[in-house]
Amino acid sequence: MKVIHLETVASTNDYIGRFLPARENVIVCADRQTHGRGTKGRAFLSQTGGVYLSALIFYEEFPASRAFEVMAHAAVAVCRAAERFGVDAEIKWPNDVFAGGKKLSGILIENAVSDGKLDHSVVGIGLNVENDVSALGGIATSLSLEAKKPVAAAAAREELIAQFCAPSNFGEYLSRIRFLSRIVRVTENGREYDALARRVLPDGRLEIEENGSVRALSSAEIRIKL
Repeated sequence: MKVIHLETVASTNDYIGRFLPARENVIVCADRQTHGRGTKGRAFLSQTGGVYLSALIFYEEFPASRAFEVMAHAAVAVCRAAERFGVDAEIKWPNDVFAGGKKLSGILIENAVSDGKLDHSVVGIGLNVENDVSALGGIATSLSLEAKKPVAAAAAREELIAQFCAPSNFGEYLSRIRFLSRIVRVTENGREYDALARRVLPDGRLEIEENGSVRALSSAEIRIKL
């Protein structure tokens, strides 16, 4: 796949849109983003020393019902890349990667659907490597901190691209989710409550049990209760 490396860009997810007319699969990386975007409209701190990339992928005959596979693959790629540097990473449903109980990476997926099929996806990944995460109030970590040795952003970027371009399966995603069968704190539509996390369904929904009632969440935030 074609890879483009930039020093500074507002957002790799925005920049990569220029390749849409050519319908060309491409990865755009940047050393720094000035307006990095996370999920739910949040800003994503993107200082020099991290890995910030977006992949534009076009599909043929990919049912929209399988769209979560795109997210799952990206999360697995981040975990596998982290493991290459001796960092044990896990997935916090649905789209964050954690290490040592802190956020290591964020993933933002933008899918385009036509006639019940995925036409293309923009997969944005931000990975903390050797950048300073102290301004994030102790909720984030980096490969260098978790590995307890310097990890170069260039090496992490190369490894992440290699893992992203390699195939994965949903079983790999599930194997890196470790809060199942535990009580979690759920925030959903402004309501907070405790529930048992049962399983992640193939379509990406999280099945929970609350007061004996079982249902699946499509969108919510969870915190693991210690």
